[in-house]
Amino acid sequence: MKIMVIGPGRWGSFIAWYLKKIGHEVLLYGLNGTEDFENFKKSRSNGIITLQEDLELTDDITRSKECDVIHVSINAQGFRNVCEELKSIGIKNKIIVTNMKGIEISTGKRLSEVCKEIMDGSNKVAVWIGPGHPQEFYRNVPNCMVIDSEDEDVKELLIENYSSDLIRFYYGQDLIGNEIGAAYKNVIGIAAGMLDGMKISSLKGALMSRGCREVARFIKASGGKELSAYGLCHLGDYEATVFSQYSHNRMFGEMYAKSEKYDKLAEGYYTVKAIKLQADKMNLDLPINNAVYKVLYENSKCEEEIDKLFSRSLKKEFY
Repeated sequence: MKIMVIGPGRWGSFIAWYLKKIGHEVLLYGLNGTEDFENFKKSRSNGIITLQEDLELTDDITRSKECDVIHVSINAQGFRNVCEELKSIGIKNKIIVTNMKGIEISTGKRLSEVCKEIMDGSNKVAVWIGPGHPQEFYRNVPNCMVIDSEDEDVKELLIENYSSDLIRFYYGQDLIGNEIGAAYKNVIGIAAGMLDGMKISSLKGALMSRGCREVARFIKASGGKELSAYGLCHLGDYEATVFSQYSHNRMFGEMYAKSEKYDKLAEGYYTVKAIKLQADKMNLDLPINNAVYKVLYENSKCEEEIDKLFSRSLKKEFY
């Protein structure tokens, strides 16, 4: 297949490298003048991934018209703008794959919903989610991931063409749950980093257990399947998010707890607000998300929020 990947960042460049590695024709699109794209133009490398010499770089988004599949890997809050741009150049009859994990703050919509709202109805939408880090994949460390879509034929086409001995793909069965679970795990990652920053990392076990339960309730309230919270989109991604040195969200949380600056993208910062807004509309109690939100947006202290979580009324473990 001929594929365009929009976004030459950490994940976008890995996706382009991986798809080229398994035999597809790949274009990597970026904006001239941006650090990542300029590095690839100069040296084919960003310090993590070195792109194949025959993987084409382009700054012309209209070349997406040549492709069968368009992957998007950017800041989730900027996805609407990309969809608008693709619509403006007349993109039709393509498969659009989101490689981000987020929820739009302004609307509370999942990214597949944003895409369907804006783009021509002839396009099909899929999501690629799950655990792993580009640094590890590039060293040939294998992992398992999920592709989901409302269109069964699209799922089958992508999984058959994308699976390899480096990534084992599973067929997603709950688009709502998979998108929410993937986005929410970044909030849990920030919370885990805050525990690291406060030197109380032993609480991560409780965080993971209660976090899964919280996410499952939010998924159910949003129309998805609770079980998805315990799959690869969420629980299965905890090692890469809650513990890994490569996790931007965990590192952001740790640096925040230490009152130190962290300048890399942490999607959980935006997702926690999107979830808070939706939960308030649903009258749904999400204590972990609420605690992270208060720290990040209301200047509450990490220690204060931990104390509040422990002083909540006693409950059954599963409710």
